[in-house]
Amino acid sequence: MEIIKVTDHKHHQFIFESQIKMAKETEDYELNAESVSKGVAAVINDPLKGEYYLCLDNDRPIACLLTVPEWSDWRCKTVLWIHSVYVVPEFRQKGIYKSMYEYLKNIVLKNDDYAGLRLYVDKTNQRAIEVYHKLGMQSDHYALCEWMK
Repeated sequence: MEIIKVTDHKHHQFIFESQIKMAKETEDYELNAESVSKGVAAVINDPLKGEYYLCLDNDRPIACLLTVPEWSDWRCKTVLWIHSVYVVPEFRQKGIYKSMYEYLKNIVLKNDDYAGLRLYVDKTNQRAIEVYHKLGMQSDHYALCEWMK
């Protein structure tokens, strides 16, 4: 297994399809395919928007996630938000996400400009919540509130 940062459009289709599947699977939500495709391309074209990471098995993508930077004035550092996590079903429960999380955690630990990692998870996705808790992430401090147009 190898974890890479996406720097070109070679894996656009995998990332795009993963987001469509993840939304349907976790929230029974049908995403607009055109918007998702453009959104994935926008991130790949502009790393300031975020960065995709892939886990590869013999050069085959088997998982992806997106990190999005958020400036923390409290910490005077950047917090990386983890978004859009997807692991191909036959590779689940094999430590793939754990490997990707540890990879990101090491990036944060080695870079004084980073304060930590955050993510949000649908409250009904108990399997994911258990995984995140096992990795040492906490969910008892903040609640996510949002307004969407």
